[in-house]
Order: sequence, then C-alpha cells, then structure tokens
Amino acid sequence: MSTEKLKEKINDILPFLNERQKRIFLGAEAKSIGYGGISKIARLAGVSRPTIHQGISDLESGGNNASESVRVSGGDPKPKHAQNKKLLKTIESLIEDSTRGDPMSPLKWTSKSTRHLSEELYKKGYEVSYETIRVILKQLGYSLQGNDKSLEDSHPDRDAQFKYITMQVKKFLKDNFPVISVATKKKELLGNYANKGQEWRKKGSPRKVNGRDFPDPKGKEIGIPYGIYDQGKNLGWINVGCDHDTSDFAVQSIHRWWTYMGRKIYPDAKKLLICADSGGSNGYRVRLWKIKLQEFANKSGMEITVCHFPKGTSKWNKIEHRLFSHISMNWKGHPLTSHDVMVNLIGATKTKTGLKVVVKIDKRKYPTGIKVSDQEMEKINIGKHNFH
Repeated sequence: MSTEKLKEKINDILPFLNERQKRIFLGAEAKSIGYGGISKIARLAGVSRPTIHQGISDLESGGNNASESVRVSGGDPKPKHAQNKKLLKTIESLIEDSTRGDPMSPLKWTSKSTRHLSEELYKKGYEVSYETIRVILKQLGYSLQGNDKSLEDSHPDRDAQFKYITMQVKKFLKDNFPVISVATKKKELLGNYANKGQEWRKKGSPRKVNGRDFPDPKGKEIGIPYGIYDQGKNLGWINVGCDHDTSDFAVQSIHRWWTYMGRKIYPDAKKLLICADSGGSNGYRVRLWKIKLQEFANKSGMEITVCHFPKGTSKWNKIEHRLFSHISMNWKGHPLTSHDVMVNLIGATKTKTGLKVVVKIDKRKYPTGIKVSDQEMEKINIGKHNFH
C-alpha cells in the first residue's frame, strides 16, 4: 500500500476508535510493515513512538496486559509546568521586564531566546527545557515577531504638503514645463561581487563571484547612479559618478540631463520643477545644493522650483518606483564588474509602458567638505513657497 493510501486509511479509521483501540490498531499496522514501521506510522498518525510500542506490546500479550480503562478526550494529566502558576508568572515577568526596558532585567541586553530564558529560570530554581518554554510561551499568547515599521516622524502638515506638490506637478505639466524627480540610487561597489536576485542559467551553473564583498586592496571602484526621471515623458536619465555623491555632483547630473536631453524635448521651457527627497546630496538644508542650483539657473535661463518630500516619504518619490526599481530588476543576479557593465545594464532598462533610459558616465572629481558662507548665501535669488 502506498504511503498516501495508508495515511488515508488511518485517518478514516481513527475517529471511530477509543484510545486503547487506536493504540492496538496502530501497533498492528506498524508490525505488518516491519522494519521502520513504528516511525512511519507515528509520523502518519501524528502520535508518539511509545504509544505504538505499547500497542504492539498489547498485541503480543494477547490483550492480557491491555488496560480496560479508557480515558475520555482531553483526560490526559496536565503537564507540571501548566500546574505551576508561579513558574508561569516568572516567565512572563522575564519577558515583560525586558520588553519594557527595565534596567534591572537580566535579559535587557540579550536575545530573548528560549535558551536564555531556560538559563535564567535555572538560576531562579526552575529546571525547564527550552522546548518546554517554547510551548509555555505559545500558551501564554506569545509568538516570534519582527519589528513593525509603522511609526513615522511625520509633520502635521504632511498630507497638505503632498497635495501642494501634486498641485504644482499638475500645473507645470499642463503648461508643458518639465517636471523631474531626482535622487541618488545606492552606491555600488564594482567588481566580481554578488548582486541580489536570480537569473535563468543552465541548471547547476551559477555565476561564480567573490565569497566576500571586500574591496580590492589595489583600490576600490564605485558607481554612483544619480537619476533624473521625467514625469511627463516617462524618460529616465542616469549620471553614473565615480567619485563622491555631493550636491555639486547632484546638480551637475541635472545640468547634464538638461544639456543632452531636456532642452531638446522642451526647447521653449522657461521653468523647471524638481521633486526631491528632503535629505542627502539634494537635501533641503544643504547650502551647496542651493548654490549650485543658482549657478544652473543662471546658465540655463530657467526659473527653478524645488519641492522636497517630507521626511521619511522618499518611497513616494516617482523616481523610486518608476525608474530605480526597474533598473534593479534588470541587473538582478548580474555582477557589476565595471562601469561599462553598469552603464550597459542601466541603458538596456525598458518597460511595457514605454520607459527609456539614457545613461552617461561622469568621471569628474567631486571633493567633499566644501563650506558655503553666509555672504555667498545672501547672493542667491531664492524664495519660499507660498505654502510655507
């Protein structure tokens, strides 16, 4: 009989038997199988091996050793730990104190694992295995849980800010002025290193990459993709930097987009709207970002409007899910061994909705630590939105 048929047979018969009959029936089935039968029947029926051993013993004795008493369902004796209310309270106090951050809790700075709980209980005079503690915790209503990223440092006017940004975007697009979302994608270490994701290859022949992501001692090569996403035309521009992600690099990336792509699409544009995250190289408090934007405005002759998203809301920036996510999917599982490989993979990114991406390598040097004085800031022709 196949394993599936045997399991079906056991499940069909067991509901009609009392405890002693179940034991004898399962013992008979295990005995008929021979070697390995006890383990197999125990697994299929969901009972312990000692139960089946007892059933075989009853069979071999001809029923003389079989007890005539039959327990009702749920009549098993309660485990000792379930009867010890003091033990249950001790376990709960260990968990709760560490959760609340009690400075005197012995588990405050350690993993609240069942093994650590078992060790602390032993110090208090209780000898309980970690497996038993696992059962107790489930009975007390506990479960293994990760962190819930639901708390946000949000501004009280966050919804109003989003509505204002949306209104600005619609206004610019209606007037046929460019609206771009900008951000820096994660800096990538170039070399034969593992890249997240999987790709189709011959079975048993994965790409061989370095076991560790340590940079080459001769010097590390990096690729910094700064992206510009045209919301009106569904076009992407990536400027791949080789030095540092500074505000100068960010504005230079926008300037290159305008030179190579933007002004060809919007030859009559007098205004530009930039939607950006509130932090990083294009952060709203970064002085160098404002200085460089003023220089770009002077060269392009455009009036530049910048809308920063509230803190912690970068995932709503269009560039994240309309450009960067597709780039990540396109190069998944493919080691970024050089700038050329990165450029080719980014440039080949397309979607069914018509996204096209142009990418350029930028080998300029962008030094860090540049200070902007108050006198320089006073020369900027900048004003706040009416919203503020």
